[in-house]
Amino acid sequence: MTKRCRPRKTIRQYVKEGISHGRRPELIGGGLIRSLGGWSQVLSILRNNQQVLTDERILGTGDFVDRILNEADERLKYQLAGNKGRQQIGEVIERVCEEENINSHELRMGSRRRRISQVRAQIVHQLVENFGIPLAEVARQVGVSKSAISKALNRTMKD
Repeated sequence: MTKRCRPRKTIRQYVKEGISHGRRPELIGGGLIRSLGGWSQVLSILRNNQQVLTDERILGTGDFVDRILNEADERLKYQLAGNKGRQQIGEVIERVCEEENINSHELRMGSRRRRISQVRAQIVHQLVENFGIPLAEVARQVGVSKSAISKALNRTMKD
């Protein structure tokens, strides 16, 4: 039996054994609906304009998600924050541009002027190192490519 055939045969055997267990409701579905206990709970929450803490990467109730996020280190918290992270990106860009007396629009347009590039590198360093924002997101926000972000980050690490 070849190396490729062995895993396939093992998976087929596993699936074949699982079929005999039948359909198990506790293993079907997921996400917010399952976490809240079904559609009726979701509709109730929507009708009452209640907020539920969710993160599509963490399955569980709002309390569970909150507990997991609280246990996570600071860097991971920023990565899971979603829209809050995007808001912080904008705030960091505006604050640093204001401190350095640079036009944020010019920075976001991908200007290659030396001063703009230096400020961009400073912003990149803060967003990636302090907030754990992915390079691709930082690149979109400051108007340059991912490779330009990577190079800017490397330059700030050397300094």
